[in-house]
Amino acid sequence: QPQLVESGGGLVQPGGSLRLSCEASMLSIDKLAVGWFRRAPGKDREDVACIESDGRDPIYAVSVKGRFTVSRDDAQNAAYLEMNNLRPAENGIYYCAAEREFLALGRCPPRVYDFWGGGTQVTVSA
Repeated sequence: QPQLVESGGGLVQPGGSLRLSCEASMLSIDKLAVGWFRRAPGKDREDVACIESDGRDPIYAVSVKGRFTVSRDDAQNAAYLEMNNLRPAENGIYYCAAEREFLALGRCPPRVYDFWGGGTQVTVSA
């Protein structure tokens, strides 16, 4: 069964950095757009970033632009989210998701994200 697994979350002080990984198994993501999302406590899930299949022109939420960098390594069948200068408001569970394979265009945002990871907790606190 296709699976995405996030890792790299943890506790970091304000202003600190984390690098999240999203590893795919039983699913090749090389032709798929991959997105990153955050669910803060008591809030709806929000988009953080998306990277297209060719890795060019990723898109970011306005609040993270310039501090977060999304990347991918198709040889590793993985995507990454580098987060710098983290803020307490960015606490939450971070998820990655991959586009539906059928009729995939590899563009952001995709019509449908079909595959979701279980999330990794990020806590930004002094």
